[in-house]
Amino acid sequence: MAAKPKLWYFCGRGRMESIRWLLAAAGVEFEEEFLETREQHEKLQKDGRLLFGQVPLVEIDGMELTQTRAILSYLATKYNLHGKDPKETVRIDMYAEGTLDLMMMVALAAFKPPEEKEESLALVVKKAKTQHFPVFEKILKDHGEDFLVGNKFSWADIQLLEAILMVEELDASVLSDFPLLKEFKTRISNIPTIKKFLQPGSQRKPPPDSHYVEVVRNVLQF
Repeated sequence: MAAKPKLWYFCGRGRMESIRWLLAAAGVEFEEEFLETREQHEKLQKDGRLLFGQVPLVEIDGMELTQTRAILSYLATKYNLHGKDPKETVRIDMYAEGTLDLMMMVALAAFKPPEEKEESLALVVKKAKTQHFPVFEKILKDHGEDFLVGNKFSWADIQLLEAILMVEELDASVLSDFPLLKEFKTRISNIPTIKKFLQPGSQRKPPPDSHYVEVVRNVLQF
């Protein structure tokens, strides 16, 4: 029996959360090692396990992978959540990149001073309403299918749901002008593996709090 994938990161969302989402959506159980001290991070570096000196680190299939987008692309391909041909694959990657940009704005806001954080999160909601969500509403309308690409559940659908839920934590009414995205959210949330991941007690992480920010700052010394 193959070993479960093992994830090294902080006990919070950050760059690892989309990896957790993808594994969970694929129905893959995984283990986690949480970084809580500077010494843990330094040991990973000293042992040569962090190619560019950064986490996330994912151990899978006899490999130690770093760099978030590379990890996500590998997992999407491995678990049949990518396209059936290059044209579908590039669209999936394009849509996923768009949602990742939005989610990273949320993640980085946690490390800003209170007044800047509030302003940054307000900008996230504005961009979601005026730039990102109108694009996906149109994609769903033009495509006329249940999923974003090829009428097949993919990495792009997972990322979009994750982004929607993150922005809804900031503004519960953010989908009020996007009926197709509302339906999409309900549909994808009810896929059994996704539904399980959304239940309390799963490995899904909550929004970053002050403790998470303090741990990351102490470990990375910034």
